[in-house]
Amino acid sequence: MDEIEELIRKYGLDEDLEHVIIPFLSEDGGMRRCFLLKRRFLRIVFSEGHFHDYPLEEVIEATVLYPSMPLRESILLVHQEPEAQDNEDTMEIRGEGEKENTD
Repeated sequence: MDEIEELIRKYGLDEDLEHVIIPFLSEDGGMRRCFLLKRRFLRIVFSEGHFHDYPLEEVIEATVLYPSMPLRESILLVHQEPEAQDNEDTMEIRGEGEKENTD
């Protein structure tokens, strides 16, 4: 649970005995709060009928980064970000503006 404590400090979140509390602005500009149970994993049920258990750290990141999106969509975006970052790192290795030489 050290990673969770680190995320709470990093994002300035609140907590109580059983919850991580994420404050955010709603679409109408009002303050809202999201309460996530302090469990190692949270189950997300997708519309296709399948489910997946995600670590609480990933759920916190998804909620903080995309608070207005449904969790099932924001968690997928969080999972895509590392892949996009890997692609950017590969491009930086070749150099900015350089094309891969396939000749």
